[in-house]
Amino acid sequence: MHLKRLSLINYKNFSEIELDFDAKINCFVGKNGIGKTNILDAIHHLALGKSYFNPLSIQNIRHGEDFFVIDGTFEKQNRTENIVCSLKKGQKKVLKRNGKIYDKFSEHIGFIPMVIISPSDTDLITEGSETRRKFIDGVISQLDSNYLQKIIQYQKTVSQRNALLKYFALNHVFETETLSIYNSQLDELGNDIFEKRKKFLEEFCPIFNNYHRIITNAAENVQLVYQSDLFYGNLISLLEQNINKDRALQYTSVGVHKDDLSFEIENYPIKKFGSQGQQKSFLIALKLAQFEFVKKQSGEKPILLFDDIFDKLDETRVAKIVEMVNNNEFGQLFISDTHPERTEKIVKSTHQSYKMFNL
Repeated sequence: MHLKRLSLINYKNFSEIELDFDAKINCFVGKNGIGKTNILDAIHHLALGKSYFNPLSIQNIRHGEDFFVIDGTFEKQNRTENIVCSLKKGQKKVLKRNGKIYDKFSEHIGFIPMVIISPSDTDLITEGSETRRKFIDGVISQLDSNYLQKIIQYQKTVSQRNALLKYFALNHVFETETLSIYNSQLDELGNDIFEKRKKFLEEFCPIFNNYHRIITNAAENVQLVYQSDLFYGNLISLLEQNINKDRALQYTSVGVHKDDLSFEIENYPIKKFGSQGQQKSFLIALKLAQFEFVKKQSGEKPILLFDDIFDKLDETRVAKIVEMVNNNEFGQLFISDTHPERTEKIVKSTHQSYKMFNL
């Protein structure tokens, strides 16, 4: 599977641009701020229906314009697939496959498997638990649409339960029966989500550890530790035990929406005890493991986006990635970099076909 052509109208800093791609390696080079990352983000938008860098879609419209259009032609299993994502101010964003509008964006997730590696991935280490939950859910959802629907339904039910708790506090009432309906729904959905996340991490962690050993030459031990309330009991019991706390706080304090993934080096949090180089290696191993996991589960090589990555890596790590490209472990690659000569030297060493785009 690969992206053959991309057309942008009024997307971020581009008024209009059309690009034809190589099936293996494509490099966007030029100064910072010229739009290299924006092209990668447009590709991400086609695969997952949203920007990787800016969740507010209206802010992706070029300044002074009323709409954007991203149009991509993919080749998948010897078939041509046209994906179009568009947004007009004051209207809902539209996602189309071969001219047919998706009723729900979630129906498209997983059709174009994709992984992005970006300097902004440091958020996975520095930000709160929601960022790491989104990472887990994003990987699983590309492979399991049923899981994605359960996540959506669970979040909706938590919001409804929270609204009910606020209503109780505001009106000085409490209805056990009404609350128990939401508790039962959360219990069923939450247990399924917990089991799926647990199973995913059992399969994912060995892949991650293997990539980390390759990138660092086994320099240190790292761990991904799944943290969840549900290790301490079923959700319906936990909700009942914490009802007084929930009533005081006016929100649901326990459940899989509080899960986290602890990033550790030598059994200590990498956020506090890992150097910049160690954190970088950790994140690249995490994303390459994501790539490998999706590839194994889907039977397809995801499109891989490297945003400004060679600017952040030493030669040893770059050499390891080039080696993986030479071993044909990856499918189509998109790379952004500020140094054309460096990028061309790196991609030439892969002995793969490539295209350079000077922006």
